[in-house]
Amino acid sequence: MEGGSSDAPISAASHQAANAPPPPPLYSLPPSLFMPEDILFCVDIGPESLAEMRVSGPKGRGVTRLDAIKQALLLFAHSKLNMCTDHRFSFSSLGKSFSWVKREFSNDIKSVTEAVRYLTVPEAPVEGADITKLFELANFEARRSHAQGRLFRVVLVYCRSSVPPKHRWPVNQKTFTMDVVYLHDKPGPDNCPQKVYDTLVDAVEHVSQYEGYVFEIGQGMTRVLFRHVCVLLAHPTQRCMQDDFDVPKTIVKRAPPGGGEGIQSDDSMIIST
Repeated sequence: MEGGSSDAPISAASHQAANAPPPPPLYSLPPSLFMPEDILFCVDIGPESLAEMRVSGPKGRGVTRLDAIKQALLLFAHSKLNMCTDHRFSFSSLGKSFSWVKREFSNDIKSVTEAVRYLTVPEAPVEGADITKLFELANFEARRSHAQGRLFRVVLVYCRSSVPPKHRWPVNQKTFTMDVVYLHDKPGPDNCPQKVYDTLVDAVEHVSQYEGYVFEIGQGMTRVLFRHVCVLLAHPTQRCMQDDFDVPKTIVKRAPPGGGEGIQSDDSMIIST
């Protein structure tokens, strides 16, 4: 028959397709027990935290880095508690060294708001930045959190363009996860943001129990700060490597109708390569 000769190849192809192994998943998350987080925010209160962002507040008033950081922390807390009300937060500041703002961990948003308002820049000059005490207290608090079946995380917000933070901490103690948000000036003869950034990356790799993220904002864009803080909502046990993370996508301006290449937006510029 005219159609008989084609039945065998079609049947064989169908049989092969039916028996072909399924394609591997793009990403799989091993099953694990969900652990609510205790998150310690440590905010830099050096003089550079008073530098203005590229946005104006009400009536044209300038918005400082610290103003934007406070807004970002409240955004984070509200969003995190909407996901799970068992998460808790505490707050500290970094001058020359670490100091508590609110040590007791809480999931009460009024308490969180009050603690954020207490973050201020001192009038006395701040020299140096030692985060050894931050690591010591984070290690102590992390052991208490683990005993309660909770995960401990430190989120450091750093604002200095010419002062790399220092620490003395053994590499074999990794009891907490650490993230960093780094706001800095553009590179110039009087600063070294690349050196500071590299130091922050090294610190995260040195102490972090799970994958820690390091984000930087060098253009003074508040939307970039908020975008990075939203990414930090990701639970440390459910993260991919930062090098493999490409969400949200970088926004690039479209090419003009006459042709030519798109122009990279200000908020997509980074220091490191």
